[in-house]
Amino acid sequence: MRERALAIWIAGIFNVAAVEPATAEPQIALDRRFPDLSSRLGRFPLCDLPTRVAPLEQLRKAAGLGEIWIKRDDESCRLYGGNKPRKLELLIGRARRRGRRTLMTFGGLGTHHGLATTICAQEAGLRTILVLVPQPLTEHVREAMLLDAAFGAEMHAVGSVAGAVRRGLWLYARGFLQRDWPELVPTGGTSALGTIGYVNAALELAEQVAAGELPEPDWIFVPLGSGGTVAGLVAGLKLTPLRTRVAGVLVTDILPPGPVRLASTARSALRLMRARGADLDGPVAVDSGDFFVIRSHLGSGYGAPTEEAEAARRLLFDSEGIELETTYSAKCLAALLAAAGSPEYRGKRILFWNTYSSVDPKQALPRLPDHGVLPREFRRFFE
Repeated sequence: MRERALAIWIAGIFNVAAVEPATAEPQIALDRRFPDLSSRLGRFPLCDLPTRVAPLEQLRKAAGLGEIWIKRDDESCRLYGGNKPRKLELLIGRARRRGRRTLMTFGGLGTHHGLATTICAQEAGLRTILVLVPQPLTEHVREAMLLDAAFGAEMHAVGSVAGAVRRGLWLYARGFLQRDWPELVPTGGTSALGTIGYVNAALELAEQVAAGELPEPDWIFVPLGSGGTVAGLVAGLKLTPLRTRVAGVLVTDILPPGPVRLASTARSALRLMRARGADLDGPVAVDSGDFFVIRSHLGSGYGAPTEEAEAARRLLFDSEGIELETTYSAKCLAALLAAAGSPEYRGKRILFWNTYSSVDPKQALPRLPDHGVLPREFRRFFE
């Protein structure tokens, strides 16, 4: 019955579209539901959508658990996959519309968001400034810093979040004097505009369920960092017949978002959609009770590996050949595996939303540079 309801919902969207002049079918679910909304938002296309879904049969058998699926957002973009490009399409598009030449964003030393922003901005003809705060040093983090430099980011190391604010204000003032005002991209791309990228992702998932590509999940497990991915999924699911719930697995202790802030972000995204002409068919209620946060897999802090995350990473790679990292995605999978083995999740269909990039950016480079190319304040992280 649920699949039939979803099929009717999708058919209704296309019936509405059918009375319009004949055009090519919109490429993303957001525009199929709300015609031309992405162009009104200024989207700069980066992603190859929809990303595929698949059952994790070998993982399920290896772990002795029930039905587990994966959403392959690791393949979201040919330049750099994961959850960041869905948000950056909209954020970069706005910067271009405003005539900006430079983006400025923030994160940890090994930030995936910063690297994704640098690579995707380069595709759009923009440069990137990164202001980076400390996190535990690993080879993965060191490689990310080298990649930032290789793709042309202007990099600044600071000692704290307060230091990042001070440096960001100084850099913005510098840009003002040089008539090159940086476009501020929030940490993780989380803003009303960036969050709409994951409203689109939720609509995309509903289409895939309606098409029979996967059964309706009872739960989605997804990493919770800055919060835009979780907020967008919850807001987007409210616009579909799906009853799927979202479990956000907290992976940061740097200004961690709670349910109240997540609900505010989701409502802001929906308000922006209305302001740009989206007919949401009446009020859409989102409150803090719609957000379920799992806090038990953070470990000692942002970027700090845990034994459970490392075990989950190895299990997925050995069983399915899919790689994760231990800052975000492996902690999420560890939480999923722990939950799936508990009585309250028995018999539930669980979808693991893979937000890690499976694209190796080193393949686009002649070679990875030596740390000597880094600004002086970064070289100490290699010595």
